[in-house]
Amino acid sequence: MTALVATVACALAIGVTLGLLGAGGSILTVPLLTFVADQPPRAAISSSLFAVAVTAAVAVIGHARAGRVRWRIGLAFGLAGMGGAYGGGRLSAHVPERALMILFGAIMVVAAIAMLRRGDGAKPGVAGVAAATDGEEPRPRALAVLALQGAVVGALTGLIGTGGGFIIVPALVLLARQPMHAAVGTSLFIITLNAVAGLLGHLGQAELDWTVTLAVTGAMIGGSLGGVALAGRVPAARLRTGFALFVLATAAVVLVSQA
Repeated sequence: MTALVATVACALAIGVTLGLLGAGGSILTVPLLTFVADQPPRAAISSSLFAVAVTAAVAVIGHARAGRVRWRIGLAFGLAGMGGAYGGGRLSAHVPERALMILFGAIMVVAAIAMLRRGDGAKPGVAGVAAATDGEEPRPRALAVLALQGAVVGALTGLIGTGGGFIIVPALVLLARQPMHAAVGTSLFIITLNAVAGLLGHLGQAELDWTVTLAVTGAMIGGSLGGVALAGRVPAARLRTGFALFVLATAAVVLVSQA
């Protein structure tokens, strides 16, 4: 019972982060379910994908009402990601659980470092892609590159149960030239699509503890509503720095446990 209370309390905090930053759902939920709720990695990944899919879908409603979702960009990135997420989910059945956790920890490190290094402002499009001006829809070539990135991020989503927000948000800011608040809202829409596809790819691989899964989902939804309300009020740079350091610490726990 104590473990369930601790799990729900942490899930509430994760929900706030997801609603506020458009990232940080599965990348923290998988370790939470594995180390606090004591679930096997495969069950933790499936439960995480379910919780994140539902939570992100609820959170995106609030961002959409505030005009912070770019639907065309989200569809280009998200639909390509769904195919990759489903394929990654099917592939994960053939990857040893220890290897999945090591890969998960490594991606956490990369994501945290990327968060610490990137700035807030929109920059010219990368990889030779001419991006739209701030807040506009990107050109077709930019959408094609976004779709390619979406497929890669989706594959990681299905394989290790991450929503991909830490990769999606920088891509939307740097490539699609979207302001941070729009990147957050659009990221949640993309995460919803990726998580659903990843969950479908994981069906039948593990038996879920629905008591824990639904409790975590409910707590994350509650936290995400608070995060959406806080969006735009808390300095994003300060939040990202502190959260990146927390992700690094969590990654260290994951990697040391598998060493």
